[in-house]
Amino acid sequence: MIYKKDLEFYDFERIADILYDGIYISDKHGKTLFVNKAYERITGLKKEQVVGKYVDDLIETGLFNYAVTPDVIKTKKQINATSTIHNGVTVLITGTPVFNNKGEIELIVVTNRDMSDLLRIENELKKSKEQMKIVEKTEEKNIQEIEHLRKKSVESKIIGESEEIKNIIQMINQVAKLDVNVLITGETGVGKEVVSNEIYMNSNRHNKPFIKVNCAAIPANLLEAELFGYEKGAFTGASNKGKLGLFELANHGTILLDEIADMPLDLQVKLLRVIQQREITRIGGTKPVRLDVRIIAATHGDLKELVSKGKFREDLYYRLYVFPIYIPPLRVRTSDIEKLTDYFLTVYNNKYGKEITFKKDALLVWESYSWPGNIRELQNVLERLVIISTPSEIITSSKVKKLLNIEMDDKESIDSGESYKRIIESFEKKILQNAIDLYGTTRKVAEHLKIDQSTVVKKAKKLGIKLKTINN
Repeated sequence: MIYKKDLEFYDFERIADILYDGIYISDKHGKTLFVNKAYERITGLKKEQVVGKYVDDLIETGLFNYAVTPDVIKTKKQINATSTIHNGVTVLITGTPVFNNKGEIELIVVTNRDMSDLLRIENELKKSKEQMKIVEKTEEKNIQEIEHLRKKSVESKIIGESEEIKNIIQMINQVAKLDVNVLITGETGVGKEVVSNEIYMNSNRHNKPFIKVNCAAIPANLLEAELFGYEKGAFTGASNKGKLGLFELANHGTILLDEIADMPLDLQVKLLRVIQQREITRIGGTKPVRLDVRIIAATHGDLKELVSKGKFREDLYYRLYVFPIYIPPLRVRTSDIEKLTDYFLTVYNNKYGKEITFKKDALLVWESYSWPGNIRELQNVLERLVIISTPSEIITSSKVKKLLNIEMDDKESIDSGESYKRIIESFEKKILQNAIDLYGTTRKVAEHLKIDQSTVVKKAKKLGIKLKTINN
C-alpha cells in the first residue's frame, strides 16, 4: 500500500490498530492515506469511506464537520482543536505536519481522542478524591501519626475460663514472639481483634506501630492507595507531597488485615508480593520500598471455600495460613458468659454511674441465650440494659427475656412451681435427648445443633443422659 511505502514502516498498520487514540494520515495535498481502527470507533466512519478521498471533499459532503488538515498544510504548524463530530462525540484533535529533508510537508498526522472518556475518568477521580477525604483523618499520615499510633494503648482483654479460651491463650503464647503470619478466623463478634491485640502486646514488636485495616470498610478503588500509598501527582486529586501507605506506617511493627476475605483479587496479588519479597511499590512509583512488617489476618469467612470458588488466591491463603487460630462462637463456650457479663457490667456501671445487678434467674436466661452476634452482641445488649435501667436496679428474668425477645412457650412448666433453673435444665435435657435419639452419635448431634462435640458430652453427663449405648 502507498502509505506503508511513504512511511517506510514495515508493520505500521498492525501497531496503529492497537492504539487507543484515532489516527488519520493524509499526504501534502490532503488526500487520505490511512485511518486506524480507533478512528473508526470514535468517528463512526468506515475506512473505505475516507481512505483515498480528499479532506476538502469529505467536508463538502458533510462527513467532516471540521478538519485541521487544511490549516496544517497552510500554516505548516501543529494545530490543536476540539470539535463535535457528526455522531455527537466531542473529540480533541491534534494535527501535526511531517517534513522531508528539504523542509517540505510530506504528510499530515492527525490524532483524535474521545473527550467523553477523559471527562468520565475525571469524574471518577473526583469521586475517588471525595471518598478518600472521608477515609483519611488528615491529608496525609506522616511520621507524627506513626508516633501517635505507637503510643496509642491497645486494650488487652481475653476473658473466660472455658477450655476453648484456654486453648486460644495457649496458642497466643506459642506464636506471639515468633515472627510468623497468623490467620484468625471465627464468626463476627467472637473477639478476633482482641486476640490480635494479645499477639501484638506479647510480641517482640509491642513497642512498634500496630496498624489495623478493615478491608471491608474501605472502598475497593481506594484500598490500594490506603495500603501502599502513592507518589506526588500519581493521579488527579493526589497530594502534591505524596502519601505513606499503611504498610509503610506499620514498618518494623505489625499490621492487622481484618476481613481479609473482602480484599479484591488484584490486590491479593500485590499482598502476596509484600509477603514474599518484603517490599511494596507506591501508586505512581517505580522504586520498591523495603519493609519489615508482621502480618496478622482475620476473617469471619471461610477462606478455603472461597479458594475453591476462585474468589481468593490459593497461594495467598497458604502464605497466611502459617499459624491459624479459630475462635469458637459464644454459644459453644457458655461457661464464659458469666465472666464476660461481670466484666462488661462493671465497665458500664462505672461509665454511667450506676450499680446494676442481675438476679440469679435472670442470669440463667442470659446464659441460655444463643448470642448469634457473640461477644459484641452481649456487650452491646449489656450497655443498652444499663442505660435503660434505674441506677440501682436488680435485673429480673422477665426484663432479660423482653430485651432478648425470648418467649416461653411451655406455660405448664412455668406454672408447675419448679425453679427456673430446673425448668431450663428440663427443657435443655429434652432437646438434647431428642437430638441424641434422632441422630444417634454425639458427633452428629454437635453438627446439627452447631455446638462442639465436647459440649454435647459435658451437657449429657450434667443432665443425666446416658451415652453408653451411643456410638460417639
